[in-house]
Formats: sequence, structure tokens, C-alpha cells
Amino acid sequence: MRILVVEDSNRLRESIVLALRRSGYAVDATGDGREGLEMAEDHPYDAAILDIMLPSLDGVSILKTLRAAGNRTPVMFLTAKDAVADRVAGLRSGADDYLVKPFALEELLARVEALCRRGYQKAASETTLADLTLDSTAKTATRAGVTLDLTAREFALLEYLMLRAGQIVTRTQIEEHIYDDLVSPMSNVVDSAVCALRRKIAMNEDSMPLIHTRRGQGYVMEARPA
Repeated sequence: MRILVVEDSNRLRESIVLALRRSGYAVDATGDGREGLEMAEDHPYDAAILDIMLPSLDGVSILKTLRAAGNRTPVMFLTAKDAVADRVAGLRSGADDYLVKPFALEELLARVEALCRRGYQKAASETTLADLTLDSTAKTATRAGVTLDLTAREFALLEYLMLRAGQIVTRTQIEEHIYDDLVSPMSNVVDSAVCALRRKIAMNEDSMPLIHTRRGQGYVMEARPA
């Protein structure tokens, strides 16, 4: 999952970015409101975290511009304002959540996880396909009751594919949602990552393959024979 963080406090922004990355998210961040708007307009994010008070353009203005353009990225406001009227105004501007400073990073992570699920119309933390179950909260995946040993990047890839089960996912979409850095068009990093994930979720030779390649299109995750 890829998250946008727009927060002008360097210390807080760095703490949020570090916590998100340690949880397996790809993150883009800035302390400037106008730059944050441009990033949100140019990239497909799974969720955005916006401070309300920002240099050059405030968070409410960013959100109103995005919503007016049809951008439905789930958004959480961060603010020092805790009056009911402020929270109501923020939510009415199109925000999906509202977190008052100071806050615990654990709470922010839980709310971001919920926002990402909301973007894929998922209410529960568990996603299941055949005998494979992924828990977004516990950051675990099991197949036939056996816990899979996945890296943070592999878990993020599996989560993205499972949330879009039955849909073709292109290599470009995987790059945009999973990787922090730009991936060279000539690189096979996505193919290698998918290959490694396939091996890890294959319990034995009799296990039904769940990740299928659509030549010239990308990958699709579904429970069917190869």
C-alpha cells in the first residue's frame, strides 16, 4: 500500500514515515501543501494523511480540490484543533477520518490500515482466498493453517493482490503501490518479487496455484487451476 503524508513538522513527519515504512507501507512525504496537492493529483495513493495547517495551501483546501476533481483517495486529517466544530468541518469537507495531536503512532497505524481497507470496500481485517488467509492487522498470512514466513515487502505485495483478487494487476500498478523508489522500466524486480511470493505460498506440489500470469497484461489472484 502507498501512503501520502503531508505534514509540515519535520520531526513528526519523519516519525510517521518511519512507522509506516516499518509496517510495510510505501510512503511519499512533504511538508508543503501545494506540493502535497500535486503529488496527490499525480499518483494513485491508497490513503493520504494531511495536516490541516500547512505552508502555501492548507489541508482542507487540498482535500476540497481533490474531491472536486473526483479523487476518492481515503484521507485522514491531522490537527491540533480538537473542538467539535473543527472536527465536523473537517469531515464535512470530505475527510474520512480525523486525528487530534498529540496521538500515539499505534493509533495512527490502526486508522491508516482501516482507511486502506475502506478504499477496497473491506470492513474486516482478514481477507481469504481458498485456504489462504491474510490478516492486515496482525500482518500475518496463513495457508491451510500454516503461517507463511513473509518479508514486509512480500506481505505488502500479497495484501495488494488479495485485495484486488479476480482483477488483473499490472506491473506498473504494483510498482506504484508497493515500492518507495522508482523502478526502471527494464527492471524485472516485480516479476522476481511475484515469483518469490508464489514459491512461499505454495505449500506443496498439490497446492492450488493462486497467482496467475496474464501474458502482456500482469497478474491476477484467483483460486483456479493453472
